[in-house]
Parts: sequence; C-alpha cells; structure tokens
Amino acid sequence: MTTDTNTNTNTNTAVTAADFAALAQRVQVLTDRADITGLIDGYLLSLDTVPHAGGRFDEAWARRYFTPDVQITTPVGEHQGIDGLAESEQATLAKFERTQHVGANHMIDLDGDRAAVRWNAVMAHVHLASTQQARGEESGGHFDVGGTFTGEAVRTPDGWRLRTLEVRAVWTSGSGPLVLTPKAEETLRDLAGGAS
Repeated sequence: MTTDTNTNTNTNTAVTAADFAALAQRVQVLTDRADITGLIDGYLLSLDTVPHAGGRFDEAWARRYFTPDVQITTPVGEHQGIDGLAESEQATLAKFERTQHVGANHMIDLDGDRAAVRWNAVMAHVHLASTQQARGEESGGHFDVGGTFTGEAVRTPDGWRLRTLEVRAVWTSGSGPLVLTPKAEETLRDLAGGAS
C-alpha cells in the first residue's frame, strides 16, 4: 500500500508540475500580449498628447516606442533608424491644431521575442486656423483618415519596441494639409481613384 500511495503522490506531483509549467507559459503569452497592446496604445496616445500639452517629440519619446534600427513607412514618407524620427514626427503633426488617433482590433502573433502586429486606426486631424483661413473656410475643419498599421515588435532589455511599422491609408475625408509631401500627394491621388 505504501508503494501505491507514493506512486500516486509522485504522479500527482508530476501532473501538477506540468500543469504549472503550462500555466506559466500561458501567463507569459498573456503578459506579452498586454505589454505589446500597451506599447501600441501608448504610441497612438502620444501622437495626440505630446503636442497638445505643448511638448515636443524627442529622442526619449522615440526610444520609448521604437528600436534604434526602426523602419517606418507611412502615407507621408519613409524613415529608417531612430535618428531624426522625433523631428520628422514633430514636423508632420505640426501641420495640425489637434489630432486624435484611435486604434482597435489589435492582432498580435507572438513568436518568442518577436511578434507580428496589426491594428486598425481612425485618425482625425483638426486643421490649423491659418490653413482654414488660407482656404477661405471657417476654423475647425478636419482631415480624417482610416487606415491599418502593420509591423514587427521585438523584446528588448527595456521592454517591447516596434522594429518595423507600415501605415496604410484605406480612406480619407476632408482636405489634407496645405503642404503635402510627394508621397502624400500620391497617396491621396490613389485613394481618389487616380483623379487629379
């Protein structure tokens, strides 16, 4: 009898250890997903709160969300590396009085220390009063964009960061800013069905 009891106890302990290992792995997956979702949401929120609070995008901002070798493609243009990224973001968002970026449908495909990410976003851009005056329109006009973000996040010693990011506009409503980059002009032309 003693042998049977010990065998049952050892079997139960082995099952419990296996269950615990599986649970620990599941908790790690859930933690990683939550951290990556927080990274994405924090990035989108920063696009609205940093300039609205009178701040400027800086190197600390860029390093909070991106790896040093980041590659970004947007409807406005492309950027490689973290150097100059904050200045580029500042120049883009300075064309608007306020913005609001709302992200949803986070898809995160984890593979160890890497993850493919995708989410949808609706982005509202309230024009500067000077833009509206130049157009002979009342202030408060806005340019809205619906789009998708896809990319890769990687685990770093400082937490998850975005290594690649591609922003694609799916639709727009309203007029864009007064001054457009060649890539932005091409994007708007393509979305309008090639009309000039």
